[in-house]
Amino acid sequence: MPSASTKAADTHPAADTRLAPGAPGHRRMSFALFAAGLAAFALLYSTQALLPAISAEFGATASAASWTVSAATGALALCVLPLSAFSERFGRRTMMTASLAVAVAVGLLVPFAPNLEWLVALRAVQGAALAGLPASAMAFLAEEVRPKALIAAIGLFVAGNSIGGMSGRIVTGWAAQAWGWRAGLLAVGLTAAVSAVVFRMLIPKARHFTPGSLNPKALASAVRTHLADPLLLRLYVIGALFMTVFGAVYTVIGYRLAEAPFSLPQGVIGSVFLVYLVGTVSSAAAGRLVGRLGRRGALYLAVGTTAAGLCLSLADALVAVLLGLVLITAGFFAGHAVASSSVSRTAKTGRAQASALYQSAYYLGSSAGGTLGAIAFHAGGWAGTVLLGLVAVLGVVSVTLYGSHSARTAARAEAVRLRVRASC
Repeated sequence: MPSASTKAADTHPAADTRLAPGAPGHRRMSFALFAAGLAAFALLYSTQALLPAISAEFGATASAASWTVSAATGALALCVLPLSAFSERFGRRTMMTASLAVAVAVGLLVPFAPNLEWLVALRAVQGAALAGLPASAMAFLAEEVRPKALIAAIGLFVAGNSIGGMSGRIVTGWAAQAWGWRAGLLAVGLTAAVSAVVFRMLIPKARHFTPGSLNPKALASAVRTHLADPLLLRLYVIGALFMTVFGAVYTVIGYRLAEAPFSLPQGVIGSVFLVYLVGTVSSAAAGRLVGRLGRRGALYLAVGTTAAGLCLSLADALVAVLLGLVLITAGFFAGHAVASSSVSRTAKTGRAQASALYQSAYYLGSSAGGTLGAIAFHAGGWAGTVLLGLVAVLGVVSVTLYGSHSARTAARAEAVRLRVRASC
């Protein structure tokens, strides 16, 4: 919920005391949220690169092992909205700190799971704990950063997500090759613990936050308001569809690369996630893309890049597969940064709930993508996973085209209204 000072700053830009690049505290805030994003994504997807090894130890199919990822993202999706309400009452900084602390503690227990059922259960708890971070972080930025700098700030947070996802998978891959998948998960837990400490040391106190109440009726009203907004609803669907593609591809890619004709070892498969660096660049550049192409233009570019990567990855040449992953990653992170920042700018009240709904849709897409991608891979190989991704990409195009049509229709209706009013 925006504070009185935030509203005043919107009305009188000269009196805006929110952070901007170069202002005291902006760099500390940026590094703190970068560290938080790194820890969150390293933990959330820590088992993804290890799925073939987990399948081998527990005698599980790809779809069964994929639940170690889907349970975490699904629990996050279900818990993000209620925990966002706590952030409205107790503060974004407090919620982000508690979320990371619990997730790290569970992360240090995950390597000792005795069977697949316990592993899935612990991962679900970990995902639920992490639910307090993303929506609170987006709301924190929306309240503490000037609007013109918001997309860049959120892009940097998303970049931390991509670095976390990459480093977590690389660390687990090489540690698993040397000492087993449990050692890989322990290494990620320790890395996330360090990142969480860095976050707490650097994150500045909120200056534009006004505590709200834990009122279920107010929460339900805010949710209804956001879901009734056509633009926000389209952004939620776009986030879910983008993440369906990404979740499917990166849940299954380890199985594909472990099989013929590639037959890559676990450490090398983990290193494939270096392509996440491309996501770091594309998410950080989202603000410039929107400035040049507009929001819809940037989304179309992200969609086209993702679709091209999916098609290219069908080749049985390792170079083509890697290049396909580069394009998929670049397109996904650019699209996610544009959609998530658009949510923060569109919502004028209940920003934490607006961001929470986006994150809920986003991680439901991840959970669905991981499970459906594994099922599609089992049924039709990599081509089945690619087909699922292309269907989701087509969905993003359809939603964006509908938004463009609706905007043109509304503009024509407004022009007619103004002409009629002028003639009276």
